Amino acid sequence: MNPIIAATHADPYPYYAKLRAEGGLTFDHGLKLWVASSARAVRAVLTHADCRVRPLQEPVPKAIASGLAGKVFGQLMRTNDGERQRCPRAAIEPSLQLIDDEQVRALVAARLMTADADGLYKAMFRGPVCVVAALLGFTPAQGRAISELTADFVACLSPLSNDLQLAAAHAAAEQLHGYFIELLAEADSELLKAIEQRFAGDEETLIANLIGLCSQTFEASAGLIGNALIALQRQPELRDASVDALLAEVQHFDPPVQNTRRFVAQTCEIDGVRLEAGEVILVLLASANRDPLLNAEPERFLLDRPDRGSFSFGSGRHQCPGQTLALSIAAATVREILDQGMNLQQLTWHYRPSLNGRIPLFSAMQP
Repeated sequence: MNPIIAATHADPYPYYAKLRAEGGLTFDHGLKLWVASSARAVRAVLTHADCRVRPLQEPVPKAIASGLAGKVFGQLMRTNDGERQRCPRAAIEPSLQLIDDEQVRALVAARLMTADADGLYKAMFRGPVCVVAALLGFTPAQGRAISELTADFVACLSPLSNDLQLAAAHAAAEQLHGYFIELLAEADSELLKAIEQRFAGDEETLIANLIGLCSQTFEASAGLIGNALIALQRQPELRDASVDALLAEVQHFDPPVQNTRRFVAQTCEIDGVRLEAGEVILVLLASANRDPLLNAEPERFLLDRPDRGSFSFGSGRHQCPGQTLALSIAAATVREILDQGMNLQQLTWHYRPSLNGRIPLFSAMQP
C-alpha cells in the first residue's frame, strides 16, 4: 500500500489512520514526495501561498502541451494561481450558488433512466453533465453530445491515459470549443448570462472554463453518486433517510476525490516542516476528513454528524466553486435511481483506475 494506490483500495481508511499516527506531514521515500495526512497539515498546505496547483516549470503537462486539450488545461482556474484563477472563478462561482434545487431535480427526472447497470452508468457519468449543459442553454440533444465529448476530454487530466485517449481528448476539446462558441453567440440561459456579465477576461479563457465546469462535474458527480449507492448497499436502512443528509455524509466519509497535489514554489515552512522549492506534496483529503481532531467518531457513518468538517471539495483559494451544484445533482440522481426501483443488492463494483479518484463502476452480479 502507498498513498496513491490507496485511492482505489477496497478500504484505505485504516492505512490513512496509520499515516496520521506517523505525523501530519511526512516524506515518502518510495514516491519521493511529501504526504499531508492530518487535518491540520492538509489545511496548512491548501492555504499556503507558496503551494501551487502546478509546477512553475511545467504549467501544462508535457503529454498534452502541444494540442488543444493542453491549451484548455492551461486556462482552467483549477490549474492556475493568481489572476488567471481569480478572474474566471469570480464570474462562475456566484452564479453556481443561485441554481435552484427544483430546477436540477426536474432536469434529472426528465432523462430516461433504466434500472440496470447500463442505466446506472449513464446516470452517473452522462446525466450530471447533461444537467450542466441544459443549465448553460444547450438543447437536450446538444447536452448528450457535450456529455460524450466531456467523457473523452477528461482523459487529458489523467496521467494514466494512453496516446489514443489523449488524441481523443484533443479532438473532444476542439469540438467542445466549437459548441461553446455557438452557445456564446446566443447566450440565452440565465446562468450563462450571469457568468458573462461577471467575466472580465477574453472569450477563450471563458470557453476553457466552461469546458472545465463540465469536466469537473463529470468525475465529482459520478463519484458522489456511486459512493452513495455503495453506502446504501452496505446499509439498506439508509434508504428511508434524507438523501441530502446521505450525500452530505458520503462526501465526507468516502469522497470521490481522495487526494490532490501541491507544488512548492519557494522554500518555506509548513506545519513545522521545512520544504524546498520544487518539492511535491500529496494532499490526502480523504485522510484529513477522518482525522478525529476534525470530526468526532470519524469511523462511523453518521447522517446527523454535528459540525461536519470536510476537505473533499478542497479548502482555501482553490475550494471547488461547484460544491453546492455537485451535491444537488448527485442527490437528485440518487433519488431518481431509487425511485426507478434499482436493486442495489444485485450489483457489484470495482473502482475506476485512477491516481486520486474513488469512482465505482457497477455491473450486474453474476448468478
